[in-house]
Amino acid sequence: MIEIARKLTSSSRLPSIDLTNPEFGKDCSDHMFCATYRNGEWTNPEIVPFGDITFSPAMLALHYGQSVFEGMKAFRMQDGRISIFRPHSHLERFNRSLDRMCMPTISEELFFDALIEMLKVDQGWVPTAPGTSLYLRPFCFASEPRLKIKIADQYQFMILMSPAGKYFGKPYRLKVETKYTRTAEGGTGYAKCAGNYGSSFYPVKKAIEEGFDQVLWTDAKEHRYIDEAGMMNIMFMVDGKIITPSLSTAILEGITRDSVLTIARDQEIVVEERRIAVDELESYLREGRVTEAFGTGTAAVVAPVQMIRIGENDYNIPTPNETSFHNKAYVILNDIRKGLAPDIHGWNFII
Repeated sequence: MIEIARKLTSSSRLPSIDLTNPEFGKDCSDHMFCATYRNGEWTNPEIVPFGDITFSPAMLALHYGQSVFEGMKAFRMQDGRISIFRPHSHLERFNRSLDRMCMPTISEELFFDALIEMLKVDQGWVPTAPGTSLYLRPFCFASEPRLKIKIADQYQFMILMSPAGKYFGKPYRLKVETKYTRTAEGGTGYAKCAGNYGSSFYPVKKAIEEGFDQVLWTDAKEHRYIDEAGMMNIMFMVDGKIITPSLSTAILEGITRDSVLTIARDQEIVVEERRIAVDELESYLREGRVTEAFGTGTAAVVAPVQMIRIGENDYNIPTPNETSFHNKAYVILNDIRKGLAPDIHGWNFII
């Protein structure tokens, strides 16, 4: 076990925080984890009071974009214990992202020791209200002060924690995007690097101005095939089976995506992971064969889609009910995380 220094706050902010319906990402817990990479190894792991950090304005991450993050959740189980949902899968994805950005990977020992110690220190920040969780944000960035274009030799690894309620309170209205591109095959789309999100802001802003909530990205080469929805993977229930874009270097491999598809297969629902042409999707929508459309992601979990615009045409998705698959999948996920249902896949990491 790694020895992690502790410098704890003398005054918690927790009494001023409403944990019954926390706004996603607004308030961070009392402490944060920090470690520095220099001379080829991670050093100085410590937990310190949450607060501002000081770095050189010549820090490489600010100029050349070496910055990667992860997002996962911890839950208060029915018996009072705390569980992190699928952290091993998140670490694998974190390290794939770091490797793609030429950044040092994080060992399992450092990653889990840091998470466990953070949750021990700030365990009171894990909410108990229905639909709530503690969002965990590990991230890493190049901290070396240098204006030269280069792979950095110094990095900072940090973890923040923030109580979270529902990410988005209503079904999504999506616009199929055929002009702007989030990422391309061979690029960084499969990595959770900061630049992927910054580059998506402008087309999403334009879509919101037009009355939509998010865009439905298409492939960069031809804009003929569906990729993903905003910050979520996308799924369609067509003729009783789930169809979702197959993974590529342009699509983020969602942990929630995998969880939902696993639940579908457990229920003997046919799952097709393949390329989905925009024309094909429009044909299904026009013929009324799409009974559900929903996004999946750590923040949103399972988010229904209300309407999809393709070209100049708007297609409404049937209103979901308690028998809709995505609603049932959300309940199953929640019950597993809370310890209310058997964890047959070993997804919970209990502290």
